[in-house]
Amino acid sequence: MGPTLRYSMPAALFALAAALSLPAMAALYKWTDANGRVVYSDQPPPGGVKSEVVGPAPPPANPNAVKEMASQDQEMRKRQLDRAEAEKKAEKDRSLATRRQDLCLIVRGKIKDLGASQVAVYKYNDKGERVYMDDAERRKEIEANQELEKKYCAG
Repeated sequence: MGPTLRYSMPAALFALAAALSLPAMAALYKWTDANGRVVYSDQPPPGGVKSEVVGPAPPPANPNAVKEMASQDQEMRKRQLDRAEAEKKAEKDRSLATRRQDLCLIVRGKIKDLGASQVAVYKYNDKGERVYMDDAERRKEIEANQELEKKYCAG
């Protein structure tokens, strides 16, 4: 359970309990009883004793509070999922960019090695034997690697 969800559940339950208890609350009454004691109650005094209303009645509860809370919770979860997907995509993009950079360096190194005319360049045949590359094969290999360089090193 994520940290945001851990805190949102108790908050939602508290808001629900508060919303359900609001209709039960009434005005607060104050009066003096027969013994001279000041009495506070949410019920009016019995027997027509003179009283005063100390606190106003609370505003009526929002009948749509639970629906609004559920909607907000759903929107929050959607934002969390969207953020997680965006982070996952960004990580994948970073990984691909790193891979492209690595391939670019490899291709450029091959082009440099193949272009060095004073160095003998070998390749391996089907049998795994080392075979010398002549100038025509070198040029062909350089051109193929230049195409890869355009692909991996562009932008």
